[in-house]
Amino acid sequence: MDQNQSQTKLPDVVQEVVIGAPVNKVWEAVSTSEGIAAWFMPNDFQAELGNVFHVDAGPFGKSRCEVVELDPPKRLAFKWDKDWTVTFQLEEVEGGTKFTLTHGGWDEDTATAFGEKHAIVRERMAGGWVGIVKKLVEYVQG
Repeated sequence: MDQNQSQTKLPDVVQEVVIGAPVNKVWEAVSTSEGIAAWFMPNDFQAELGNVFHVDAGPFGKSRCEVVELDPPKRLAFKWDKDWTVTFQLEEVEGGTKFTLTHGGWDEDTATAFGEKHAIVRERMAGGWVGIVKKLVEYVQG
């Protein structure tokens, strides 16, 4: 990465929460199509390395994704659209499972596939992930 690129890179969006449930129950919620649909977006996900799937982002249409990392029940990462990587990391802790979501690949000088600058979308998603992760907690603990 040259010096100019590193200066325009925006920080990852990170959400971390402890969910009062065993790691396998949380893994089921983040690594199955039904689970992901319940708290994130409708999708045709399959937990297979290299699997290409789509999430239905409503007004923004269907986005292409690809599973790039799969280490059950600890870690799952997928490329989202043309620029981003989303990682779900699970760790057994006292009282349940620590869930960390990282949404990376943000660049100040880049626009999304739907024509909006990353800086604008990153701020929207940073706030959006708060509610999405809360839905995950409710789904798993409910």
